[in-house]
Amino acid sequence: MPLNFFGMGFGLAGLAGCWVTAADQGHVTHAVGNGLLALAAVVWLATVAFYLRYVLSKPGALRADLLDPVASPFSSLAVITPMLLASEGLAPQAPTAGKVLVDLFLVLTVLLGGWLTGQWIYGPLELDRLHPGYFLPTVAGGLVAAASAADVGQRRLAEVMLGLGLVCWFILGSMIMARLFFRPMLPTPLLPTLAIEVAPPTVGSVAYFAINGERIDFFAATLAGYALLMVLVQIRLLPAFLRLRYAPSFWAFTFSWAAVVETTLRWNEAGQPSGHTVYTYLLLAAITAFIGAIAVRTVFALARRTLLPPSP
Repeated sequence: MPLNFFGMGFGLAGLAGCWVTAADQGHVTHAVGNGLLALAAVVWLATVAFYLRYVLSKPGALRADLLDPVASPFSSLAVITPMLLASEGLAPQAPTAGKVLVDLFLVLTVLLGGWLTGQWIYGPLELDRLHPGYFLPTVAGGLVAAASAADVGQRRLAEVMLGLGLVCWFILGSMIMARLFFRPMLPTPLLPTLAIEVAPPTVGSVAYFAINGERIDFFAATLAGYALLMVLVQIRLLPAFLRLRYAPSFWAFTFSWAAVVETTLRWNEAGQPSGHTVYTYLLLAAITAFIGAIAVRTVFALARRTLLPPSP
């Protein structure tokens, strides 16, 4: 069972975050966001259950996955996703339980990110094996942890996690971009991970807004500038994306673009341009249709028993 299957719950949680943001702004009901959070929780639990069944039935599978230079970064989504679910879904209803779960999975995220970073230093790692998924354990992990900690009222912890995520983004980003610039194109199954390039500045923006309030300042504008560049890069990559056939790796598109939409929703509300309410509904419709289409295609593949790769 591929580790990138954990991207399904992660992507649905990202979509839920867009609806929760719009609900907090007073544009839609919280029911939709809460329903999507519940769906994301079910998908995450199911993925964990099936993955545990897989590793328990195949000795050495977990170790092999964590040492795999291509797949291992996706393992972090198993502990990052519950932070979003706890901070956005549970904490508003049960603050203490939400804070406990955020802290628990925050610690697990940092520990796993530290172990994977150490493994990449300790073990042999070829430059051509790098891909944008390497952002997930420490960059996405740190920035999601920052937003989650801020949401449950732990501002100083959120600032620490923001620093972790940003510094790792600067370091890993330079290495990944060098690999993408100067080495051959990523293999076809990994091409969807190129969408993750838009995630660091947008998830960082969400985390910064959670810590600093819904205010546009110098740092928020700086993050938005790089986010704009990465969105334009994605447009240039559209020909490569449109040639792809559906695969579970398409879920790499979901959280990344959900973060773009959530950041745009916050900028839209802060600036309140003429027609900003219409823009909110258009953004929600677009991201819901996009992620919904990938979800429907996934359900069809599951029904046809073509979702999982064949056993050797």
